Amino acid sequence: MDFSVLNVELVVKLLLLLLIGMGPKIALVPFLEKTKHLDAATQRAVGKRMVLIAVVAAVVLFAFGWFLLRLLHITGAAVAVAGAIILAILAIPMVAGHAPKVEEAGVQEDPQRMAVYPLATPYLLNPAGVTVLIIASGKVVSIASAGLVLGLVLLVGAFDYLVFANIDKLSKRLNPVSLVVSEVVFGILLTAVAVQLMVYGLGEFGIITAIKH
Repeated sequence: MDFSVLNVELVVKLLLLLLIGMGPKIALVPFLEKTKHLDAATQRAVGKRMVLIAVVAAVVLFAFGWFLLRLLHITGAAVAVAGAIILAILAIPMVAGHAPKVEEAGVQEDPQRMAVYPLATPYLLNPAGVTVLIIASGKVVSIASAGLVLGLVLLVGAFDYLVFANIDKLSKRLNPVSLVVSEVVFGILLTAVAVQLMVYGLGEFGIITAIKH
């Protein structure tokens, strides 16, 4: 990411990356699965809390990502490779199908804790989002570029809030078949993003020759 010139291409690229990295799609199916036993009001409350925590975490990551890189003596390339590995781990089961889960009878997760983990992270704010925000934190060169990233984070957060604050109404309109198909397609796209992150990271390390954008 080159923040020396702020243009439409950069805005669109960042927006798409943030929609992948902290948009509602990855979190939607796990959210519906984990909150299906809750009443509508509690389900909405969990969704709102999840979005709030994810947005706050994203802002903190962007604000202090550059400091973490220096403190831990790691590079953006290392973050990209690590993010690619974890994102692939999340994305591949979306394509292959979720393994059946055995739930203990009578045991239910605390909705407030569930909103924090695993819903806010790593599902809503997923490894792709964490990677993008940390790398962007180290590359911004001006107040305007920092404001652009923060503005897009808040925009995506507002979209997430709109979706999950109305999740009870939305879930009634979701077609289970189309949801499964979209899950597979999005899983393939996420795996491709993971590969691209890996190529970027390895290219930055000089291990492979990569086209850098």
